[in-house]
Amino acid sequence: MKKELTSIKQTRLNTILDEATKLLIKKPNASMHEIAESAGIGIATLHRYVESREQLMIFLGLRAIEVVSETMKEIRLDEENCETFIPELIEALIPLGDKIYFLAHDATVNYNREIEEEDQKLREPVLRAVGLLQQKGYFRQNVDKNWIVNVLYSLLFLTWQQVVDGDIAKNSAAALVVDTFYHGFKRH
Repeated sequence: MKKELTSIKQTRLNTILDEATKLLIKKPNASMHEIAESAGIGIATLHRYVESREQLMIFLGLRAIEVVSETMKEIRLDEENCETFIPELIEALIPLGDKIYFLAHDATVNYNREIEEEDQKLREPVLRAVGLLQQKGYFRQNVDKNWIVNVLYSLLFLTWQQVVDGDIAKNSAAALVVDTFYHGFKRH
């Protein structure tokens, strides 16, 4: 779907997409002019990279999948010790909360077959880990795995947002998410 670009142009496009993601989380109805301004470019430059808002949204979804996928490749699911997967995943994905939020909440992304397929591939190891953790008794077996993963994604975004806003210290964020994810707010 993406045009073939030189590595310099691809890097520039990625920067534009990353800035657009940040803006669109804060202001979902931002205009193309506002997106260009946020990325530090003119509207004509933005249109050299994307023809329309719809194409921009698809590129944003593909960029989010690319970034999250690259990060997740570093985390190995060991079925014998699957309980280490979720904490490692949380630690790695908190800085990518904006990408996760975009994948989970943007309507354009949810109606694009290529993005939906790639997003499902991203979720497969997480769903597998949750299933294993359900078998080991970490999570209730009567709760749908997709619900558990969606709750995790929501926690990751919220934590990213709180770290960016300065409400949660970056170095304690992962432990807070792991504790909340496994125990909720129940007193230990």
